[in-house]
Amino acid sequence: MKIFAALLVAAAAVPIAAAPPTPNLVLNGLAARVRTPRIKATVEKLVSFGTRHTLSSQTDPKRGIGAALNWTASEFKGLGLDVVTPSEVMSNDRAPKGVKITDVIAIQRGTSRPNDVVIISGHIDSRVSDVMNATADAPGANDDGSGTAAVIEAARVLSKRKFPGTIVYAALMGEEQGLFGGKVLANYAKAQGWNVIANLNNDIIGNSCGSDGMCDDKTVRVFSEGPRWQGHEALAADIRRFGGENDSPSRNLSRFLDSLAERVPAIGLDVRQIWRNDRFGRGGDHTELLNAGYPAVRLTVAVENYNQQHQDLRVEKGITYGDNVAAMDFPYLAKVTKLNVAALVAIASAPSPPEPTVDGAVSTDTTVSWDAIPHASRYVIRWRRTDAINWQERLLVDRADRGRCGPAQHTTFDIDREKGTITSGWTFPPCKIVLPHIRIDDWVFGASSVSADGFESPVASAVPGGAFKPNVAPPPKP
Repeated sequence: MKIFAALLVAAAAVPIAAAPPTPNLVLNGLAARVRTPRIKATVEKLVSFGTRHTLSSQTDPKRGIGAALNWTASEFKGLGLDVVTPSEVMSNDRAPKGVKITDVIAIQRGTSRPNDVVIISGHIDSRVSDVMNATADAPGANDDGSGTAAVIEAARVLSKRKFPGTIVYAALMGEEQGLFGGKVLANYAKAQGWNVIANLNNDIIGNSCGSDGMCDDKTVRVFSEGPRWQGHEALAADIRRFGGENDSPSRNLSRFLDSLAERVPAIGLDVRQIWRNDRFGRGGDHTELLNAGYPAVRLTVAVENYNQQHQDLRVEKGITYGDNVAAMDFPYLAKVTKLNVAALVAIASAPSPPEPTVDGAVSTDTTVSWDAIPHASRYVIRWRRTDAINWQERLLVDRADRGRCGPAQHTTFDIDREKGTITSGWTFPPCKIVLPHIRIDDWVFGASSVSADGFESPVASAVPGGAFKPNVAPPPKP
């Protein structure tokens, strides 16, 4: 008995390993690290440069766009991030003499999937009523000091942590003059060969009351395009035959953010999905990412205050005009930043989305197929009615489930006898699942990838143009 009692005591002394936190707990904990006072201080610092107009001084150390860019770069460098500043000279009717456009891009490289990239962006430039006035004070507190502050705060929260995928923090120049900064970013991403899973573009995210007195501090709007723009002409005929009018990767990114806001309490916001590229007749830097074929959405306030936007600083008939700090709601801005932080972590932690296809014409069953994704341990097959907003049904598929998704197979190739080296790799057999008695005509289908620790990617729809990569036309048949 004494020996048995001693064994019990010894066993009790051995600590029991705690279960790893679930993805939702991880996302909630990191989102909760966003600090409202830091965001407010960042916006005030950006305002202190007087104007950040794209055509303002790029060399003055205290005033103008150059000083703001330099300060932002120093903030990123202070966090230990790799900082690059790609530049291009651009011109149009708002920059008739041409202007050097420089983006400040901070890169937090992934540990195992560094080429899979998620980008948070905001534009750092500002303006007043006359888009060509580069000398007047243009505080740009909300448009878009708020978006730039969200980018910097996300970097402060996440920069010391490690994620499988790469996170890019981008402060873009030249949006007000013609979406120049978005173009520079898209060109840089293409030159690096990045697999851009998502661009979260934040533009005007810091007020909760509109110019008509209507207020809403509980909702953020997410704008997303329907059929993808890049490659749309080549895809049009197939979309007409097989569907996909509401299933671009950007639209599924919007659905992903909606789901994220529901399951991460720290965010404290509801996502209102707006199914158009941007506000009526207007645009933002994410459009240039979409033009390059990368999934992108715009986050913006629920109600806009047009007395702040693109206005000279003045008071008329008792109404204050101009984009000052005083009209902002910083607790609301913190909520939108939390949504961004959670999304960055979720996407950087999950494998890249698969590229599913679907078949089932003239059949009572539907077959979903996809190539296995590196670093994915499971997949989720999803489907919804064609008129449903979000995904309704799901089926979990383990990658080791033979007959549905074959396990990875190790292969050896490229033997260099002179160097005595062998390059080895893995092949991933195609995956397939049959959904009995699910008729393809009545549903839209998609698939997502899940990491070993439970992080799920956005859903990719099994429609023409549904893949989270730029659309590439197949080679012509011989």
